[in-house]
Amino acid sequence: MDKYTKVKKIGEGSFGTAILVKHNESGEHFVVKEIGISKMKPKERNEARKEVLVLSKMRHPNIVQYTESFEENGHLYIIMEYCEGGDLYALINKQRGVAFPERQVLSWFVQICLALKHVHDRKILHRDIKTSNIFLTKSGTIKLGDFGIARVLNNTMELARTCIGTPYYLSPEICENKPYNNKSDVWALGCVVYETLTLKHAFEAGNMKNLVLKIIRGSYPPVPSRYSYELRSLVSQLFRRNPRERPSINSILRKPFISPLTAEHLSQEQHEAEFSHTV
Repeated sequence: MDKYTKVKKIGEGSFGTAILVKHNESGEHFVVKEIGISKMKPKERNEARKEVLVLSKMRHPNIVQYTESFEENGHLYIIMEYCEGGDLYALINKQRGVAFPERQVLSWFVQICLALKHVHDRKILHRDIKTSNIFLTKSGTIKLGDFGIARVLNNTMELARTCIGTPYYLSPEICENKPYNNKSDVWALGCVVYETLTLKHAFEAGNMKNLVLKIIRGSYPPVPSRYSYELRSLVSQLFRRNPRERPSINSILRKPFISPLTAEHLSQEQHEAEFSHTV
């Protein structure tokens, strides 16, 4: 950590601490994820290292860029790009009930889908999609962050994670103890787009038991009719209780009202690279 100077702590999650740092030579800001690995079993530690290797290969304009990682004093440090625009969760709260225009919501949605496509096409699951894990750059570009780490610490932290905070983004299959799959990420994507449309969580309850009941029933207040039929219909598809009936990321991106927007967020070269291998 000698290369960096700590500026301030910016977050604490079930997976460790996030610290804003400044690179001593370049003066550039980065975020450091500090994860305690000293209590992990050797096998889990190796899994964590493998996962970081996967993350280091992720290069996409809508994914928070990993810069480097190293181990020091029983901690794993992951250095990532810093997004000055904050996260979507904070932005939604700032609205104080004033709805976002549809064009804005669609722009964010397409960028999140492009990031998820990049991940899913590589047979990786995000596992922790939520508005506080979706960041914005100074210019307003969306960056999906904090994935992989979720999978790394899945074994050791699964219990802690379920107990920390209210799990608004749990899908029906997870509530029923079925395995997590790419469609569970799609459900969480539905939760995120719903929040950008209504400024509220789709599934809310006073306690865990009632929340799980609501999720399993798939009962949520409707999206306001000021938004187009296509967009409202898409939300209901993302919230299908049976994961097999939910659309994949690639089929979402093929929808006629979504497809033309992809070119706005990728260069021609990036677009060709991303869509040449679509499965």
